[in-house]
Order: sequence, then structure tokens, then C-alpha cells
Amino acid sequence: MTDDNDKVYVIAEAGVNHNGDPTRARAMIEVAAAAGADAIKFQTFVPEALAAASAAKAAYQQRNLGGNDSQLEMLRHLALDFDSHHDLHAHCATCGIDFLSSPFDAHSADFLIDTLRLPVIKLGSGELTNAPLLWQLARRDVHLILSTGMATLAEVIEALGVCCLALDGITPHSPQHCREAFDATRLQERVTLLHCTTEYPCPVDQVNLRAMDTLRTHTGLPVGYSDHTAGSTVSLAAVARGARVIEKHFTLDRSLPGPDHAASLEPAELTSMISAIREVSLALGSADKTPSAGERSNAAVARKSLVAARAVRRGELFDAASLTVKRPGNGIAPLRYWSLLGSPAERDYAADELIGDAP
Repeated sequence: MTDDNDKVYVIAEAGVNHNGDPTRARAMIEVAAAAGADAIKFQTFVPEALAAASAAKAAYQQRNLGGNDSQLEMLRHLALDFDSHHDLHAHCATCGIDFLSSPFDAHSADFLIDTLRLPVIKLGSGELTNAPLLWQLARRDVHLILSTGMATLAEVIEALGVCCLALDGITPHSPQHCREAFDATRLQERVTLLHCTTEYPCPVDQVNLRAMDTLRTHTGLPVGYSDHTAGSTVSLAAVARGARVIEKHFTLDRSLPGPDHAASLEPAELTSMISAIREVSLALGSADKTPSAGERSNAAVARKSLVAARAVRRGELFDAASLTVKRPGNGIAPLRYWSLLGSPAERDYAADELIGDAP
């Protein structure tokens, strides 16, 4: 991940939108890099290790794909073999974009860390409660990005407790054990949490972006947002709310067959979203309330000063009829209006002349 703490890390989520085709996956890398993404993320899994033969497809998968095949049969069509990963990893380096992938089983996790040497591992929401896989990954010298879709706050804390126990080589023996083991200070440099609503596409009224604040408050860890809504509005709102990471599905063509294409951005939309994220991030600026350089130069024009409302003779006492407030703002501040009332003019003033100016 980037060392620039002020930059939002944008992950273009390819997922399985390559439909198992390495050539399409290479093309997606090029699109993500051209769009300005920091990383492109795939999924790494052995279908038989991910789903039992009896596992049904999710409702959105059935809606988008139809058919009577099982989840396992679907996954077999969408998987990229390990050899393809080597080529895609190298192609990312050529294109200047980080290669990320989400493992769904222990063998895939070891491959990503030991063979591809990935420094960052992203776990999908479905793996947050997969304690053995989480424990295995937390033992390794990698940064974990954890999506939290479908989870309660208690389950998030338990998952983080698993990570803390793993650092000491201690195996969890109960949810309470995990909750008690959680220590945010040990995970500050090791874990980023992503708020997420696991629905494709996600209705806007189910996003609950304030939950991102809850994760930050209760865990003390950096947070981001994994966006499954249509369009990019919610991603921009998440950046404005302090997301350090944004993950967003994209596809080369939303009309392609597959479980996730319908909830994904097309290339031009991805480019537009990332450009807008960079602008929003830049606009966040500093928390200090102080005038900008441009404001300082405009202050004399936009602000006002005390001026003579009419001709005033030296020694005449200022009153409401002889003292008023007008532009420009490079004279005596209007806050001194009341203190000057009843005091004598130090010299003659013409109407509209700034009080205190040399004649």
C-alpha cells in the first residue's frame, strides 16, 4: 500500500469479472492502470477447497447467471490457475499498478505470500469468520485488508482478536477469548478494515456509511469502504467521511455473463470515479481553520473597514451618522465601531474616506 498517508488507496476490483479468461484479465490490468487505480485485485481459490458440491449459488448469482448449476460448478468456470497468476503479477509490474488478490483457502494464501511475495492480502467479507485462515494470515509478515460485510461489530472485534492471538502463536478457544485478546495497538500497522454491505448491487439505503465511523471508533484502526452500489456516489461520500481505502468492482463490459458484471463500473466510469476521488481527497486538505493563500489576497477586497459616512471635521465626535462600514478591508476593522463612537476625529475626513488612513 502507499506510504502517502494523505492519499486514498484505490483498489479496482477485477474479482472474477475476467470470467476465467487470462487474456481478459490482462486487459483489465491495463484498464485499471490507465484509470489511475493504485491496485487491481483478483480472487485466488481452488474451487473444491472453497465450496462443497451441495453449496447453492447466492440469490444475486442465480439472478445474474440463471441455470441449475451449483456454486462449485460456477467457480470452476471462473477460477484462474496459479500459472496465470504469475503472468498477471508480472503484467501489473509492467503497467505500474499493484497486484492484489483475495485468497479463499490456505493453499491459495500460501501461494500468494510465498510464491508471489505479496506484501498485502485482502480478505473478502465471507472470510472474516474463517478463523483458521485469518489466524494463518495474521502469522505472516503481510498487511491485511479485511472486508466486514455481513458482520456485527462483535464479530469484527473477534476477528481482530484472532489476529492478535496469532501474533503470539496462541490458538483461539472461544469468541470471548478473542474479544479479550484484541489490542488495537498491535494491529495499527498490520490491519485495515473496510466497511461493506454484501449485496450486489447494494441498495443505497443499506449502505450505512456511519458504520465506517463506528469501526474506526471501536477498533482504532484505519478504515475504508468496499463499494457494491451502482455508480460512484457512495465511494466519493466514503472518501469525504475519511475512508483511506476504496475498493470498487469494474468490468470491461457490464453486459458480459457472470455474477458480478451487473454491479460493476465500466472503464470510463472507473476513470471518472478515480479522478473524482483524487479531487475529493485533495479538497479535504487540512483540519486547520485558517485562510488560504488565495483568501488572504482577497480579504482586502471582500472585507470591510470603518469609513466616514460624511465629511467629518477634526475634533468632531464620531456618531452613527458619521461612521459606517464599507469596502475595502485594509483599514480599521469594523469590530472597533463601538469603541470609536463618541471619540474625536484626529483629523478631517472626506466622505467615504477610510478612518485612520493618512491624508
